[in-house]
Amino acid sequence: MTGASEPVHSDAGTVHLRRAGTSVLLALPAHPDATGAPDGSLPAVVHWGADLGDLTNEAAAAVERATRPVVPHSALDRAFRLPLLPQPARGWTGRRVLEGRVLGGAGLPAVPLLAGAGPAEVEDGDETTAARVTFRSADAELGLEVRTELELTPEGLLRVRHTLRAGTGAGAAAGFEVAHLLSCLPLPAPATELLDLTGRWCRERAPQRQPIHQGAWVRDSWHGRTGHDATLLMVAGTPGFGFGRGEVWGVHTAWSGDHTTWVERLPTGEAVIGGGELLGPGEVRLEAGEGYTTPWVYAGWSDRGLDGLTDRFHRHLRARPQHVERPRPVVLNTWEAVYFDQDLDGLTALADAAAAIGVERFVLDDGWFLGRRDDQRGLGDWTVDPDVWPAGLTPLVEHVVGRGMEFGLWVEPEMVNQDSDLFREHPEWMLRGRETDPPPWRHQQVLDLRVPEAYAHLRDALLGLLDGHAISFLKWDMNRDLVDTGPGVHAQTQAVYRLLDELKSAHPEVEIESCSSGGARVDLAVLERTDRIWASDCIDALERQSIQRWTSLLVPLELMGAHVGGPEAHTTGRRHRLAFRAATALFGHFGIEWDLRGLSEAESTELAGWIGLYREHRSLLHTGRLHRADSPDESLWVHGVVAEDGGRALYAVVRTATSADAVPSPVRLPGLDPGRDYEVRVVGPVPAERAPRLQLSEGWTPGPLLLSGAALGTVGLVPPVLAPEDAVVLEVSAVPR
Repeated sequence: MTGASEPVHSDAGTVHLRRAGTSVLLALPAHPDATGAPDGSLPAVVHWGADLGDLTNEAAAAVERATRPVVPHSALDRAFRLPLLPQPARGWTGRRVLEGRVLGGAGLPAVPLLAGAGPAEVEDGDETTAARVTFRSADAELGLEVRTELELTPEGLLRVRHTLRAGTGAGAAAGFEVAHLLSCLPLPAPATELLDLTGRWCRERAPQRQPIHQGAWVRDSWHGRTGHDATLLMVAGTPGFGFGRGEVWGVHTAWSGDHTTWVERLPTGEAVIGGGELLGPGEVRLEAGEGYTTPWVYAGWSDRGLDGLTDRFHRHLRARPQHVERPRPVVLNTWEAVYFDQDLDGLTALADAAAAIGVERFVLDDGWFLGRRDDQRGLGDWTVDPDVWPAGLTPLVEHVVGRGMEFGLWVEPEMVNQDSDLFREHPEWMLRGRETDPPPWRHQQVLDLRVPEAYAHLRDALLGLLDGHAISFLKWDMNRDLVDTGPGVHAQTQAVYRLLDELKSAHPEVEIESCSSGGARVDLAVLERTDRIWASDCIDALERQSIQRWTSLLVPLELMGAHVGGPEAHTTGRRHRLAFRAATALFGHFGIEWDLRGLSEAESTELAGWIGLYREHRSLLHTGRLHRADSPDESLWVHGVVAEDGGRALYAVVRTATSADAVPSPVRLPGLDPGRDYEVRVVGPVPAERAPRLQLSEGWTPGPLLLSGAALGTVGLVPPVLAPEDAVVLEVSAVPR
């Protein structure tokens, strides 16, 4: 493997891990004051970033010595090197990463004072496994032990987590309540600019940038789920970094409940980037012998901008043993086609129309279960409504499967309407923080999965559906924040994970989508248990261009649902041409959310053509490397996927708005092999009425353009699209010289 080597152990206690062009150099001091660490015994990250090469013991020790901090005026008498668990008592004046309260007696607040507890354990791994360092620290007075794990994956991602255990010393009998236990890494001085994401329902993953000033930029999320405004990645980098330029360091907190991500720079010069779970009072109370393990915090470095960071995360996800391997089927979801207006005749007709144009998976959305005529009742009663489906779902399932499609079903298992049989029978199963009910949200409340009986009831209902029908896909929704739920989010999140794991164990063939009011639960922890995410409830193609562009910062295209809606977007009222809607959905897991029964012959033909283009290129789209161009024209976006061998690529050139320039400048196609020649052609259905809007320059005639990868990546070509809110797809194929 490029950049892999045996770990280096110097006399001063350094460990050097290398993977995929990334180096992590740790100081693991063997003796007090050996490295300038704040207490002489807690490990510190000396370097996280570019590969340092094959360091000898002496060279690693020299790097450690050369970077030891000095003692400033009016400060502690001992130099401060930032450890992995910075502590106030040792000189850290930034955000506290470990706090709690001693149980029993006066229950006093406590800031543990940790010291090393034994030598580090180092496992170098191999070509396909992570290099790992584990070390232990302890506070003997409070009876606490912390086990810290660092892993450098084969893709060059660093991930960190801690396990705190009570009952190891003098305070063992009392126990400990954890207020928070966070993970952070030092941020190098060249990182002076910050990018994170925010958003709301139907406008997820909106980027925002700012300089990194002294102080903290903290993104706390108290939604009880990941949140529409969650920053998938918080990225710090060199000034002006972009998709293809600059050095960047980014982190992601892999947790689906309350969490935080932050960057902080102190006046003394230290800076950190980190994240972790946010805990409410009383959520984690450890009796003697019990432990709490934090979520993984993933960290990535790249010297080729955001695309390099994205590439590491995409490669990591694709290397997982459970990653979806088979071609991602074309989906039709019934929500915007029929809403709650369900009947067998109408839906079989819709299934027939879908099968006729190449749809491969038919998903029945909300409205099929007991009493569900609108969004105000029925949640929790996961039995088929006999008034709507007198013969059950079997006739529809059999019809769909008979037309050569898979059948999928929408569920929202974690929720309950107060107008439901389940709530009337078990009102005590509602998740509450007090005697009064939490405020309703979309007319629904949360089912308390911490209650064993509630959990078992829900699990058995879902297993009954999967056991009794040929269901290949569950659209798993979750349509509210968890507010006024008391100290329940941590255990509720763990229960959801356990439920997903149980269902997957019983039905490993069933794929599950993480949907949460659209894109409010998108994170690496839920993706460990699901097979795709729903990026947003908004399928307006113009909004989706931005939503998908930034969601793909973390999530590969095969795991991101992207659908073609009707001519008028249901959430915004905008109208777009089919070509723009389809070209947008092409760069994801392609699907449709449109009543196909009313299509004209021309619309059916064009949509079938886009489905054919997706099916032809999905193996490339879902295995290749994603590239996004940095363009001086903010209204002209370019993104594409290049095959691993560089032999072919597919790009979208997108005009999001009118431009100040009447004649567009050439756009670059990043990621191609500069030493190869390529043919470039426009692909996809182009109806006659749309052709004039493309305004192809004379350079495109009489046939495809032939240019080198170097020319396409540095000079570019004049794009064949000028109309606002339009897109064109370019196929790029290598040719022999």
